[in-house]
Amino acid sequence: MATAAAAVGARGAGARAAAWALRGSCRTAAPGRPCTGPARPLCTAPGTAPDMKRYLWERYREAKRSTEELVPSIMSNLLNPDAIFSNNEMSLSDIEIYGFDYDYTLVFYSKHLHTLIFNAARDLLINEHRYPVEIRRYEYDPSFAIRGLHYDVQRAVLMKIDAFHYIQLGTVYRGLSVVPDEEVIDMYEGSHVPLEQMSDFYGKSSHGNTMKQFMDIFSLPEMTLLSCVNEYFLKNNIDYEPVHLYKDVKDSIRDVHIKGIMYRAIEADIEKYICYAEQTRAVLAKLADHGKKMFLITNSPSSFVDKGMSYIVGKDWRDLFDVVIVQAEKPNFFNDKRRPFRKMNEKGVLLWDKIHKLQKGQIYKQGNLYEFLKLTGWRGSKVLYFGDHIYSDLADLTLKHGWRTGAIIPELRSELKIMNTEQYIQTMTWLQTLTGLLEQMQVHRDADSQLVLQEWKKERKEMREMTKSFFNAQFGSLFRTDQNPTYFLRRLSRFADIYMASLSCLLNYDVNHTFYPRRTPLQHELPAWSDMPSTFGAPRLQEARAK
Repeated sequence: MATAAAAVGARGAGARAAAWALRGSCRTAAPGRPCTGPARPLCTAPGTAPDMKRYLWERYREAKRSTEELVPSIMSNLLNPDAIFSNNEMSLSDIEIYGFDYDYTLVFYSKHLHTLIFNAARDLLINEHRYPVEIRRYEYDPSFAIRGLHYDVQRAVLMKIDAFHYIQLGTVYRGLSVVPDEEVIDMYEGSHVPLEQMSDFYGKSSHGNTMKQFMDIFSLPEMTLLSCVNEYFLKNNIDYEPVHLYKDVKDSIRDVHIKGIMYRAIEADIEKYICYAEQTRAVLAKLADHGKKMFLITNSPSSFVDKGMSYIVGKDWRDLFDVVIVQAEKPNFFNDKRRPFRKMNEKGVLLWDKIHKLQKGQIYKQGNLYEFLKLTGWRGSKVLYFGDHIYSDLADLTLKHGWRTGAIIPELRSELKIMNTEQYIQTMTWLQTLTGLLEQMQVHRDADSQLVLQEWKKERKEMREMTKSFFNAQFGSLFRTDQNPTYFLRRLSRFADIYMASLSCLLNYDVNHTFYPRRTPLQHELPAWSDMPSTFGAPRLQEARAK
């Protein structure tokens, strides 16, 4: 089964080719055939012990040369950051209705927004929750956290967890300082987090779950503020209750939204906070020109959405949508059957009349998906909905209602650009090759061989740390731990049929295009299928340039 890991993980094809070349060069195997047993050193004179150190380092240098020869071919097949990647086969020709979230889907925000949220929440902590005024000296650091991290509410530590619930050691932070691996292992009696301690279905710490997963792009300031306040208390030896701190920070971040602090600031200086994206209108116009129906379901308020859409699309933006729903309160919108729709007039006043039809050009508040389906008849796999929050936007739609889903992952573009650099490709290809070499040579148990293998393991560990720092010095890639997919990617693979950096990527595809996931090899399969020409793989940068 193909997953998102195939497209955004380590540089797979070249690395697997290098590792396979190691196996294929076994001196006991026929040319072109993989080893059937452990590699053996060349024969030595009768009665003479083989020089294992020399043999192993010869194999090391041989593997190094093979890797260096592979890099140019990998550099000629770079991944396109503007491509759409598929977890599940889907044809756009089957899609009749397109739905959209608003924030970080139709509209993108500048770097100033997270600073605004951080500062406003920090001030609320001081002014309303009576936190020490000294925490005002902490400023927002956009390079500290990444999306998808877990926070242990009771232990006040932030960490990265992989798809198998294992903590990536070296990515556990208490405050702004990394927690030593030994302490993490002692704290969790290993590095595995049991299922009952993980966050609930929507990533929340509730019903006995002690972990909170931060999946929203808006949560980046929240993680940073939590870490900063923890840091202040720890540095000043102040005894505090971590659960109270988590709740107070969560409430302050929430109040920045529900009290309108963020909305008013953006509306007052829309050019500062919203990244103008003429391609958003181009996407919507393209779909409208091909007769597609469109709808908007957002948790944001009406006036805020209207000003933002008027700025990026035009004052006639509502003409493009068949249905517009604001303050929907997702994910409750997808599950709560009790809340009826309310229509809003042009002045934003809520009307009391019963809704028998969702009319084009009107704005509706709240409601629920079951009533939405009843009033529109838009059901099943002919609907494709886009959002940035894997849980609140996508999970219920794909699991309960059979809609097709598209995830907007802005971080994808920057990560792919890093993965396309020669430094990353060289490092990752050699890392994978060295891992294969360790796997193959571990059968040699004599003292000299073990000394060599320990040196290789040390080099491998250093290279892993280097590859992590390519993306984020503290937590690495959004999509991978050292060797496994992250928990974030596991959920992305399950709840999103396709994913992309922005909606503008749709402009690169015909409205009848079929997305085919790459057939990535299972652990017990040969890697040949994934090493086919780019026609069978992910979209390549050279192909996009050629077009």
